[in-house]
Amino acid sequence: MRIRPAAPGDLPAIQDVERAAGAPFRDVGMPEIADDDPPTLDELERCRKAGRCWVAVDERDRPVAYVTAEPVDGALHVEQVSVHPRAARRGVGRTLLAHAAEHARERDLTALTLTTFAEVPWNAPYYARLGFRTLPEPELTPGLRRIRAEESAHGLDHWPRVCMRLELPGADGPSAPGG
Repeated sequence: MRIRPAAPGDLPAIQDVERAAGAPFRDVGMPEIADDDPPTLDELERCRKAGRCWVAVDERDRPVAYVTAEPVDGALHVEQVSVHPRAARRGVGRTLLAHAAEHARERDLTALTLTTFAEVPWNAPYYARLGFRTLPEPELTPGLRRIRAEESAHGLDHWPRVCMRLELPGADGPSAPGG
């Protein structure tokens, strides 16, 4: 599986990946998440132009997964990582996170952060297996508090959510996923 920066022509495929990756939420009683719209083409283009959107591609160079991220309070915050079900359970998400971690290290960022559903098996429990730790409320940075407030306004707090952090090598923390 190859990781590369997203190209303009990848953006509709990224939306398709997001729709397909959301479908399993229906099976865990979260149909609102399954039916949530993917990022708009404009939103994806802004991430792409800023150099913070990467895709995992198949042998025909078609996106099967993607990650978007942004610097937040000295860390690289993973906004979204989604893997198409046909590419799931092959380490694609781990590889995308390792790519994001390398991007962060190159920019002297100290960690990866993300917000996720606490009780969905392929969310917080998965990230914990990769070395992320759940942040208690007092450890949330101003940027993470802002992100959580935006998520809450979007209705995501209907289900338990957590902020998580993975310290990156060189910042006196554990190694990055796949690193």
